[in-house]
Amino acid sequence: MPDIVVVGAGIVGAASAFRLAEAGLRVLVLEKEATFAQGSTGRSAAGVRVQFSEPWNILLSYHSILEYQRIPEAGYRPIGYLFLVPEALREVQEEALATQRALGVPVEKLTLEAAQALVPFREEGLAYATFGPMDGIIDPHGVTAYYLREARRLGAEVRFSEPLLGAQRKGGVWWVVTPKGRYEAPFLLLCTGAWTGEVGRRLGLEIPIHPVRRMVYATAPVPFPHAFPLTIDLATGFYLRSEGPRVLLGRSNPAEPPGFAEGMDWEWLGPTLEAGLFRFPFLEGLALDRKASWWGYYEVTPDHNPILGFVEEGLLVAAGFSGHGVQQAAMVGRLMAEEVVHGKARSLDITPFRLGRFREGRFLKEKGIV
Repeated sequence: MPDIVVVGAGIVGAASAFRLAEAGLRVLVLEKEATFAQGSTGRSAAGVRVQFSEPWNILLSYHSILEYQRIPEAGYRPIGYLFLVPEALREVQEEALATQRALGVPVEKLTLEAAQALVPFREEGLAYATFGPMDGIIDPHGVTAYYLREARRLGAEVRFSEPLLGAQRKGGVWWVVTPKGRYEAPFLLLCTGAWTGEVGRRLGLEIPIHPVRRMVYATAPVPFPHAFPLTIDLATGFYLRSEGPRVLLGRSNPAEPPGFAEGMDWEWLGPTLEAGLFRFPFLEGLALDRKASWWGYYEVTPDHNPILGFVEEGLLVAAGFSGHGVQQAAMVGRLMAEEVVHGKARSLDITPFRLGRFREGRFLKEKGIV
């Protein structure tokens, strides 16, 4: 009998499985897809950044990036994140910058002139820029494969094409049912991303996580050399970055309804480009490659921050990252192992991320969600 069943073989589930196995637990991973990283992990824009406003998010990402730096399979590339700060957010970003610096993470305040050396943009309405030299991108598939391989090396079992149909707590253990059988374990960890609300209902629980579709548009190869950092215009939420010869770009649609809508939303391309062309006029001469563009799901909670840790006896959740699961997964894996082994996470206080905050009205006020 395993000590814990981890549901989900995306990057969060894989990191958690590795750290749980490393701690000496017998781990069983169940994944509904035929292989790993088929949900939000595999469709991520792959960014990692420390530029958040809340200390807990800063530290989750910071310690995760430090770990990715040590894993060759993570393919970490510190291309940087450049935030273009409008006048209306001058003070908000000053406060975030002060928090980041107090925690010792590397973030620089740049003049607009200095920022122009990284990517050309129209300065109208902007106050200054911030740049995170530690921020960058990773290979989500590569690092997920690494975590699963290491978990297996330590004795974990990984079963694909085996969705959780239901689970019930009986006699101090979870009875987990799949189409292929039944498993018993004292602990059950849901790393089920955008599907967590649905999975919770199979357990008779209401977990406030729902899917919201997001687009990543890709240009055709660009006819000039470029190495743009992941650049975000905080006035509109529009972002872009270089990806080989292409430029990736996107913008969250605030009117996108929650749910498992599928496929590219080409109608949202117009509003996305409208915001992008205003700030980055050079985009006007670039062609879009529809076949290279893709979509995926954000896993969204009421305050756009994750739910972490125990939610009832023997049941843990690590989901709801609202687009930031890839960049925080490494540290989350360590914290979930500590929750199980010690009864409480030790490396970082995850009280602000616990499910009970919604009942108590303690919503996290992270200002760095894009």
